[in-house]
Amino acid sequence: MNDKIHVAVVGSSIGQSHVTGYKSLPDRFEVIALCDNNEVKGCEMVDRYQIPHFYNNLDDLCLADDIDVIDICTPPHLHYQMAQQVLAAGKHAVIEKPIAASLAEVDQLIAAETLSGKRLMPIFQYRFGHGVQKLKWLVDQEITGIPYLTTIETAWRRRPEYYAIPWRGKWETELGGPILTLAIHAHDILYYILGKAKRVFALTTTRVNPIQTEDCISASLEMVDGSLCTISVTTGSAKEISRHRFCFSALVAESNLEPYTNTADPWQFVGDSPEINQKIEAVLADFSPLPEGFAGQFYRLSEALRNGSELPVTLTDARNALELVTAVYTSAQSGQAVTLPIGSDHPNYNGWRPS
Repeated sequence: MNDKIHVAVVGSSIGQSHVTGYKSLPDRFEVIALCDNNEVKGCEMVDRYQIPHFYNNLDDLCLADDIDVIDICTPPHLHYQMAQQVLAAGKHAVIEKPIAASLAEVDQLIAAETLSGKRLMPIFQYRFGHGVQKLKWLVDQEITGIPYLTTIETAWRRRPEYYAIPWRGKWETELGGPILTLAIHAHDILYYILGKAKRVFALTTTRVNPIQTEDCISASLEMVDGSLCTISVTTGSAKEISRHRFCFSALVAESNLEPYTNTADPWQFVGDSPEINQKIEAVLADFSPLPEGFAGQFYRLSEALRNGSELPVTLTDARNALELVTAVYTSAQSGQAVTLPIGSDHPNYNGWRPS
């Protein structure tokens, strides 16, 4: 691989944030191509970010021999097939969430990655906010104690104009509602800190906009570690917030409430005694911050590709996230709690879309 990792980005919407992330690491990455089937929109982006090459289809892009990584930032229903094509072309793949429409498709991507000898990295950039990274550091240093209860709120506002984009709000093209497309980041943080759930009960409804999918969710989780968690999601909140609150035996960790940057500083860490507060302060004094957000994930990607080490976000992480989504939808459809893990014999292994 070249000293700089050559990247092509597919898609000009969220793709702009990816390009900005790569360009903030100029000693590690060079964005050399953009691909979009909307030539007007794509060429505007090429000019704005000074990207050398433009392609209007993935077939031609995959034939380019000077590209190391193809980053897929298209609507959700295109992710799985495009990832398969990129791996088959001998390129590393980065893929926006959700990576697939079912656990079966994720398992097929895991097999394709192994067969290709290349790497596929799902996007979960919120993991790398400094607030969450500090909590992970405290957990790794065994300061937090036993988890008791976690509460997570994703209360955002999405109006009709948001769903005017034709693929949004539809099972066929968006693949699901905000439990899949918006709050999946918040729930990835839960798994990143505590590990997986073992039992899920959920209710969903559509009340905010006239769309096919749900837009309000309430769920109760029993975690593998024995702790409990509640998650709530809505796109009907006049005041937008995102909130994580982890209650451990030794401390409470609480995020800021900023809707789209709540994993960044400031977070509050309050110990159960003055002695624990002193330990928290001492441990955090040794915390070494790396870049946040997309730049943080791409920085760690470059390290993994150069060193052959584990990716900062793996297909197993993405599968865990979609297993939780599958459990939420299954519980909401059946009115029953769902026990994890979900294997190939589960009725919704091949998709959570309601019949």
